[in-house]
This record gives sequence, C-alpha cells and structure tokens, in this order.
Amino acid sequence: MSPIARLALAGALVAAPAAAWAHHGWSSYNEAEPVTLSGPLKDVVWGNPHGTAKMNWQDKEWDVVLAPVTRMTARGLTLEEIDKGQRVTLTGYVRRDGTPEMRIERIKVGDKTVELR
Repeated sequence: MSPIARLALAGALVAAPAAAWAHHGWSSYNEAEPVTLSGPLKDVVWGNPHGTAKMNWQDKEWDVVLAPVTRMTARGLTLEEIDKGQRVTLTGYVRRDGTPEMRIERIKVGDKTVELR
C-alpha cells in the first residue's frame, strides 16, 4: 500500500467513529416527553443519511429529522405522500437544548400510520 493510501485510510479510521457518534447522538432529544403535532411539512428532502423536512410549530420553523429513505420506503411511506403540503401528524421528540429540531418516531398521513424507528 502506498504511503498516500495509508494516510487516507488512517484518516478515515480516525474520523469514522466521530462522525458516527455525532450523527447518532439521539441522547440530545428528550425521549421522556413525546410530542404530537399536525400540519403540513415544508421543504421535504428525501435523501440520505435520512430524510428531513421543516414544519412551523410554536411560532418557529422546526427541522424535522425523519428516517433513512430505505426504511421509510420499506415501511410504505412515499415522498409523494408527504411532499405536497398535505396535513400530517408527527409524533417524536424535541431537542433538550432548545434548538428547534425534532426527531420523528411516527408519521400519520391520512389513515396510514408509519413507524419510522
């Protein structure tokens, strides 16, 4: 292995645990107090590592953390169901530090409920 390849590999090995920890830091959400709210999602991003959206709630624009696209699709949720401004009901957890962000556990669209975690 060339010295450059070794250096790249070493950098990846050092960065991977930090990136995984930062991305999966679910302890920053208050799981003791689930919230349920309804309204239209805005700016839906159907992408990886997980979907995201925005929603107005409590006079703020909130970032909504959805599940990975493969999980949402496997459980029967499609982008078309949530991306047209129709009303959805979300159940999830808000961040402990007051950042207007919520991690969604469940989404209801019409009569259909999809578990995201």
